[in-house]
Amino acid sequence: MQNSESLKTKFGLGKVKAMLANLTFGRSIHYRNNVDRAWRYVISIGGIGVIVFVMLIMFFLMYVVVPLFAPATVSEKASYAIPGPADSPTLFYELDEYKETGIRVSQSGVVTGFNVQTGKVLFSAKLNFSGASITSFTQIEDSERLMAFGLSNGQVQIIKFGYTLTYPNDKRLVSVHLTYPFGKEGLEVSNSAIQHLAVRLDESELTLVMQDARSNSILVKKFEKTDSFMSDDVSLELSAEGSIEAPNNIKWLRLGGQGKNLYLITASGKTFFYNIANTEHIEPVQTVQLTNAAKNERITSVKFLLGSFSLMIGTNQGRVIQWFPVRGSDNLSRLQEIRHFDANSAIEGLNIEHNRKGFVSIDADQNFTLFYSTSERKMATVPLDSEANLIELSPRSDGALVEQKNGQIIFFDIENEYPEVSFYSLWDKVWYEGYDKPSYVWQSSSASADYEPKFSMVPLTFGTLKAALYSMLFAIPIAILAAIYTAFFMNKQSRAYIKPIIELIEALPTVILGFLAGLWLAPYMEAHLSGFFAIFFILPLGILLVGFGFSKLPDRLKLWVPMGARSLLMIPVVLFLGWLAMVLNNPLQEIFFHGDMRHWLTASAGIDFDQRNAMVIGFAMGFALIPTIFSVAEDALYNVPAYLVNGSLALGASGWQTIVGVVLPTASPGIFSAIMLGFGRGVGETMIVLMASGNTPLMDANLFEGMRTLAANLAVEMGEAELYSTHYRVLFLSGLLLFIFTFIFNSIAEVVRERMRKRYGSL
Repeated sequence: MQNSESLKTKFGLGKVKAMLANLTFGRSIHYRNNVDRAWRYVISIGGIGVIVFVMLIMFFLMYVVVPLFAPATVSEKASYAIPGPADSPTLFYELDEYKETGIRVSQSGVVTGFNVQTGKVLFSAKLNFSGASITSFTQIEDSERLMAFGLSNGQVQIIKFGYTLTYPNDKRLVSVHLTYPFGKEGLEVSNSAIQHLAVRLDESELTLVMQDARSNSILVKKFEKTDSFMSDDVSLELSAEGSIEAPNNIKWLRLGGQGKNLYLITASGKTFFYNIANTEHIEPVQTVQLTNAAKNERITSVKFLLGSFSLMIGTNQGRVIQWFPVRGSDNLSRLQEIRHFDANSAIEGLNIEHNRKGFVSIDADQNFTLFYSTSERKMATVPLDSEANLIELSPRSDGALVEQKNGQIIFFDIENEYPEVSFYSLWDKVWYEGYDKPSYVWQSSSASADYEPKFSMVPLTFGTLKAALYSMLFAIPIAILAAIYTAFFMNKQSRAYIKPIIELIEALPTVILGFLAGLWLAPYMEAHLSGFFAIFFILPLGILLVGFGFSKLPDRLKLWVPMGARSLLMIPVVLFLGWLAMVLNNPLQEIFFHGDMRHWLTASAGIDFDQRNAMVIGFAMGFALIPTIFSVAEDALYNVPAYLVNGSLALGASGWQTIVGVVLPTASPGIFSAIMLGFGRGVGETMIVLMASGNTPLMDANLFEGMRTLAANLAVEMGEAELYSTHYRVLFLSGLLLFIFTFIFNSIAEVVRERMRKRYGSL
């Protein structure tokens, strides 16, 4: 309507009607309106599509990550009578990894094989101990199914229980076999019944600790393994022995996984810790109370966690306490209480997962409870219909067999895929086995089955922010000052070349920058460390001196170079000053750092130095961020209205006063956006950090140490992560974390930018 009124005023009503009646003109207007409408729909659909795809990415990341925090599910699959002699107590059960076949060994020495799903007895045999009875029993190596039996005649018999897999008629059949890895004769270790027994085996030696019924001493014997030249048989020869006086009322005797840490434990919780590495000089390490004696807390069950390093202590007050040796400042290891877990009532039995740091308890209130030690999670609790005697977990921790006091066995299926992760293990300090204190640690792979996964997000998040911070410290001053000079002082001809050249740097592949930073800059910086620090003093001082000298030149000389292009004269000056700093490297090191600054930092200043460190990242990634920050900031500064600048100058303000008082406040929303864009790119940068940071997940702000970022960690480990494993999902959690970081920083930037725009928009 407004356009029609203006046409009427200009041309008169008759001419306007004639123009509108013109078919070509009408088609033109109609076509333009259709094009505008079409583009409006395209832009709207595109915007909505971007939002939808972003939400789909978020949904997919959540879909992969959420199962990490789901509880375990335990479902009863079968119930049947105890296989084998019901009048003889059970020593232990063994299950095959397919949850098809099980073994029960009773106190009378009867071995019963049975179908785990139905309870059907498959075979029954009695262990031949030459008329002797079983008086003690211990597991040597759980993963190898090696068991040691202490006998009434003073012998120790070692038996291996195994499974054979065959496929008759294309159907899987799991059968049981028993072998005697060191012969059927047994080891003659005493003249009377073996009362307490602990055995450990390594590649070359077997360590046996025992107490017989007639002795007040604990005997330690070490046997050397000897391979037969004529057959595959392995024999044991006594190589060393020793003894210690047995404390009173010993109920449990436990030997650590390396065969040197010996624990003698009483029911009251008093524990005697010995180092038996040298059997001729057995060292008493510590006497410690494992329970709360003031509350009359007593031990009801003792188990080693996987790896035989941590002691899991069940008590009559419903606690499971984890203890393990911690090395002190005197280089001696002593037992330390690490954490405890609360059950509903007195612990009546414990058992340990075969492949992880998890365990299961049964308590006096007839509850079956799954725990995981590192993450401190209670995964599931299932009520039983009767009190339980024993519990055995399947090798893959996906099933459990519970023997009840009413003579029944219950078999459970367990779905417990991701117990290693909790909010606590991701974001708080965790006390890992072998560490002297709680720490933030990321360590996702190991060749050992005893390995304790360490999935702390803190060092990766810290490394991400550290890399971004140091790179921004390098990039922001250069980019912003360059933008101010280019937009406000440089003439248009020079700006037309300089700005595209700087923006063209952004097109450089970051893998090239990472390659140069890791393979050239890092070793060069290490060799010329004093020179690089000298740049921060020589370069500003040299530029000021050159500028002062230029100002003293005659006007006829200065006018040869236009005012807006004089910055180009500084390029050779900067290059010369950088070269001069490198030349002065060796003299500076001789004068201030005894000839080697790197060695001085480590030996004298106590500062760790890695060749690929945060300083290298600051230079390399800062160089990559400069074009992003410069381009956006320069546009914001250049687009400040000319009338504001001219008005300030007309009122007598100098150029710098105009910049500080008028230009910077007006352009501040754009400058802030430029900084946040640079920071966002720094947080998400992958290749430069991957190739030049050393990829060490450390929690240290030290400029001379490396880091590992979330993005680099994804690039390094995603290709090796097992599909849908805990590691795989935690890596997706890293991606979700980056996504959230980006969203938060962008939201903050938008809020701040809008407030700045409102505040300075009226200028």
